[in-house]
Amino acid sequence: MKPGIHPPYRPVVFRDRAAGFAFLTRSTATSDKTVEWEDGTTYPVIDVEISSASHPFYTGNARVVDTAGRVERFERRYGRQR
Repeated sequence: MKPGIHPPYRPVVFRDRAAGFAFLTRSTATSDKTVEWEDGTTYPVIDVEISSASHPFYTGNARVVDTAGRVERFERRYGRQR
């Protein structure tokens, strides 16, 4: 890597405010806000809208989409063209 052109890669806390879930990882993302982590060290914190703790796919609350019904409704509305 070329020295002096890359942003610093450091520990950052990502926090899902909706689920009350946070995790510590390394990132180049920056933030002015900080939070004290479980180990007593202060890290920059980035608030996210959704994470694996609140996303329906990961929580098991995903909706099943009726694609066959949608296709049939489309064909009724616009007719089948061959």
